[in-house]
Amino acid sequence: MQQVFVHGLGQTPASWQKTIAQMSCTGQTICPDLAALLSGREVSYQSLYRAFADSCNQAAQPIDLCGLSLGGVLALQYALEQPDKVGSLVLIATPYRMPKRLLKLQNLLFRLLPEAAFAQMGWPKAAVLRLCASMAALDFSHSLQAVACPVMVLCGARDRANKKASWDMAGMLRNAELHIIEGAGHEVNRDAPEKLAAALDAFYQRSAPPAVERETRLIE
Repeated sequence: MQQVFVHGLGQTPASWQKTIAQMSCTGQTICPDLAALLSGREVSYQSLYRAFADSCNQAAQPIDLCGLSLGGVLALQYALEQPDKVGSLVLIATPYRMPKRLLKLQNLLFRLLPEAAFAQMGWPKAAVLRLCASMAALDFSHSLQAVACPVMVLCGARDRANKKASWDMAGMLRNAELHIIEGAGHEVNRDAPEKLAAALDAFYQRSAPPAVERETRLIE
């Protein structure tokens, strides 16, 4: 089993460490660094997705994808375009259609932040603004039925911006279950790593092949 954990915007591969450390379901664990994947490329969602897909295509076996927010959007698109490469899919706080008003508000807030606030994202402020703007037209609502693998849709109970979309997406997917993490906001892997680990373990035990010894590797 090869589990790929894809972080959200404003996070790093290390954002998954507490969750992975508490999981008992074993396998090879990879946490790609999205900023590193985009290094030397044009800053846009489309360019980031191509780099992410190239990375996933290197796997010799179907992978178990788990993504949060931006990472979930990347994982969802890959599952739609490469169904034979994905064994299971976990989507955390993931919009299936970009909320344009929320994106505009987010970009306005980003413009008001100082450059130093973007250091942990791995991109300068201008690059983050370009990346967010390039996602505005994304809409997978008419393709969700094409996802064939088992899916778990998760959302923090305090994540008001994504809770309804999570309910709706779980209903539109063919083979999906919904899990609400109590006490968590948008960044479930930081807010409730223990609860997230338990939910992931249960899901992988139901849907994944027999486990093998896990090797955790952070790609930077």
